[in-house]
Amino acid sequence: MLRMCTATIAALALITPIAAQDRLAADLARYEQEADPVRKARALAKLGDDQIDQARKELKADDDVASLHTLERYRDEIQHMAEALKATGVDAEKKPAGFKELQISLRESVRRIDDLILSLPVDKRPFFREVRTDLVKTQNELIDALFPRQPDRNSKKPNP
Repeated sequence: MLRMCTATIAALALITPIAAQDRLAADLARYEQEADPVRKARALAKLGDDQIDQARKELKADDDVASLHTLERYRDEIQHMAEALKATGVDAEKKPAGFKELQISLRESVRRIDDLILSLPVDKRPFFREVRTDLVKTQNELIDALFPRQPDRNSKKPNP
């Protein structure tokens, strides 16, 4: 009985990382095949967590370059998706689909990247902070699209 439990646990330990990589590959393929920017933004929101997890695993394996490359690829996908959403000409304030999901996902991803950066040696942090800065800039652009600045509603309007 003990051998069977040990064998089962060992098998699960080997299968789980493979299943996670397969899920990442499947999600990435689904994202790349999607043509609609809104659905593509939603797919990228789900894919972001997996990409950050992959970067964390690469860091644990002492592969800093691969980890940075994974985060840079994620940043490029986010920036491209934000531009694609803006190019649709949709008013994000009135129809936030895609914009909202991407912004929320990006906010969570930035927090996870902050945790990842804190686990790095000080000399490697600037490279990862550069990616984080780009992501925060894109996040702020999405917030500006969702909540454009309007004139102060409390101000008195001049009487004609």
